[in-house]
Amino acid sequence: MSKHKLALVVEYDGAAYKGWQAQKFDVATVQENLEIALSKIANHTVSVICAGRTDAGVHASAQVVHFETSAQRPLRAWTLGVNTHLPPDISVKAAANVPQEFHARFSAVSRRYRYVIYQSEFRPAVMGKGVTWTYKALNVEAMKAACEYFIGTHDFTSFRAVGCQAHSPVRTILNFSVDQFGQYIVLDIRANAFLHHMIRNFAGVLMTIGAGEQPVDWAKQVLDAKDRAKGGVTAPPYGLYFVDAEFPDHFGVPKPALGPHFLPFKEEPPYVLPR
Repeated sequence: MSKHKLALVVEYDGAAYKGWQAQKFDVATVQENLEIALSKIANHTVSVICAGRTDAGVHASAQVVHFETSAQRPLRAWTLGVNTHLPPDISVKAAANVPQEFHARFSAVSRRYRYVIYQSEFRPAVMGKGVTWTYKALNVEAMKAACEYFIGTHDFTSFRAVGCQAHSPVRTILNFSVDQFGQYIVLDIRANAFLHHMIRNFAGVLMTIGAGEQPVDWAKQVLDAKDRAKGGVTAPPYGLYFVDAEFPDHFGVPKPALGPHFLPFKEEPPYVLPR
C-alpha cells in the first residue's frame, strides 16, 4: 500500500525530557514518546521529523512534525487517538494531510521562539520549570534597545554553544521584541534558523543589561567580538518555548494561536514570508 504524508502540530512541556531528539541511551525524549504513540495508531513503526529540535527542559506550544504512513485513518485518529497514548505533558493539537514534497525542517522559511522571564523577589512555586525566574529588577526599555543590535543578518559566533555543529554561524533575525506582561518579560525572536543555545545566550546578555550590570551597547560589543567567551552566561532552558514554524500556504500546515498560552498575547497579523 502506498504511503502518504501528514503534518502534526505538537505541544509539550519539556521539563521532564532530555530534549526533543530520540537518543541511543535510555532517557526520556519527546520524539520517542510521540513515535511510540503514532506507531500504535498506524499499526506500524513511525518515524517523525521536526521543524526545530529543542534541548532538555525546553518547551513547545506549536512544534511541527511530519511523518509517512500507509495507514488510512481519519485526522481525529492522529490527534485524539494519538493523545490517548501520550503522557500528559505531550499533546498533538492539530493534524493535516500534506503533499509529498513537504518537509518539516527544510520547507520551513522561519522559526519562532519566545523566552519567558518571571521577575519577582520570590521564586515561583507554580510554573517553576515553565519560566526563568530572576529576583533582579530588569529595565525592559534597556533590553528593548539592546535587542535591536541583533536584528538582521550577522555572524552570531558569540551566541552559539561551543559544541554547536552548524556549518555557519551566520543567521538572519527577522524580528526581535521584548514585551512585559505584569511580572513576565517575554523575548520574542523570529529567524530563518537558529544556532545551538542561541536564544538562551541572547537571554543571558539581555538580562545582564536589564539588571544594569552592562550598558545597552554591550550587546553590540558581544556580537562584534565573534567569541562565545565574551557573551556571558547562558540563561536556563525553562523559559524557552518553540512557538511557530512558518511554511508557504500551499502546504496547508495548521496554524494554531501563538503560545505559550498562559500569557495574554494579542492576536497579530501574519508575517509576510521572505522570498
